[in-house]
Amino acid sequence: MNKPRFMALSVLVLFVSTSLPIHAQTTADPELLAEIYKIKAIDNHAHPPRVVREGETDDEWDALPLDALEITSVYSLPTRLRPDNPEYIGAWKALFGYKYSDMNAQHVRELVEAKHRVMRDKGDAYPAWVLDQLGIETMFANRVAMGRGLTPSRFRWVSFVDALLFPLNTTAIRQEHPKYVKLYDGEERLLKRYLTESKLNSVPSDLNTYLSKVISATLERHKQNGAIAIKFEAAYLRPLDFSDVGKSEATRIYLRHVRRVAPSAGDYKKLQDFLFRYIAREAGRLGLAVHIHIVAGAGGQYELSGSNPLLLEPVFNDLSLTKTNFVIVHGGWPYTKEVGFLLNKPNVYADFSAQTFMLSPRKLSEVLRDWLELYPEHVLFGTDTFPGTPEIGWEEVGWLTSNTARQALALALTGMMNDGLITRERARELARLVLHENAIRLYNFGPSSVSTGLQD
Repeated sequence: MNKPRFMALSVLVLFVSTSLPIHAQTTADPELLAEIYKIKAIDNHAHPPRVVREGETDDEWDALPLDALEITSVYSLPTRLRPDNPEYIGAWKALFGYKYSDMNAQHVRELVEAKHRVMRDKGDAYPAWVLDQLGIETMFANRVAMGRGLTPSRFRWVSFVDALLFPLNTTAIRQEHPKYVKLYDGEERLLKRYLTESKLNSVPSDLNTYLSKVISATLERHKQNGAIAIKFEAAYLRPLDFSDVGKSEATRIYLRHVRRVAPSAGDYKKLQDFLFRYIAREAGRLGLAVHIHIVAGAGGQYELSGSNPLLLEPVFNDLSLTKTNFVIVHGGWPYTKEVGFLLNKPNVYADFSAQTFMLSPRKLSEVLRDWLELYPEHVLFGTDTFPGTPEIGWEEVGWLTSNTARQALALALTGMMNDGLITRERARELARLVLHENAIRLYNFGPSSVSTGLQD
């Protein structure tokens, strides 16, 4: 068979095989599930809080103010995140010795007291203790800055960089997107912080200086301070259609800032398009992965169409960005089949964080099977755990998401074994890849202990 016909047939077979419905496996192989629970995981995406002492607060676990996202009631939350989810009883029992099988108010007050006792007893070691209970070796902390208790041996920093996309007056884009006003305020405050850290009092008057003295200097500083990746939450602020804008056009727009002329929304988009790719190239130069929030986000005003992962395909295909590794954080849900095909790009990865609290293990197993049948070396575990209430905080969400992930992975791999697609040994290997080894390879943490069958 000649090569063109063979390639065409291969594409057809791939399309047909991934288009046919896959019925979710309903029972996991017990032996495989037990082995999966023994694997110490690397959590690609989370928002752990630092240890706070009396009178302190921690408002640096995310760059965006959550009060701007219009989470107006419990009914704005996915059902598994709601405080009446009985799954949290299991978390309380496993983590804090909860003695009851209900959510009686008095019993829950006892739970909060027990949790506070553990916090006091563990002190600054409390975050690491939580990881031990969750079976997590290393957690990637998406934070404005690290803090007390988040030791580098267990927590690796992922910094936020959306603020670097907003160097000019935002009047026009605020008028075009009034629902995001508070989010723009947060980004402007963070940019001022980055300017101060760069020893600048204001945004430079020319683009070249902004690129070198602010963007590059900030990324280099984050790298020096331990960051392993940078994070964009841009889909909360604008669509992800970052086009390829030339530097001359970006310079023209930027120079109007010197004359105190606020850019139009269209011009601001062009400047941001240029800055996004510049940041991504600099990240590649520095060995920092680029994490991009791509999922059905929080808040009733979130525009899902603006976070379709296919909008980023031109970026992933950009030959000037081949040295930059991109991670589709949250796996692009509900566009997970599109993400499965994007994983064929050598520098594109995806974690399934947040899906771990939006989907049941059975539904998540369908997503994982799609990905594992295509490009398992590019799939990463993640929780997206975050601070919450005294009753249900990052600890309980972490327990829920970690268990969901392991059960879903076991279900997906069991189904693949039962269908004769993989051996038991390959199932074990794939579990280690997803939970640990793919992250080791992507972030260059050290030699991998699992052979992927690929040449480095």
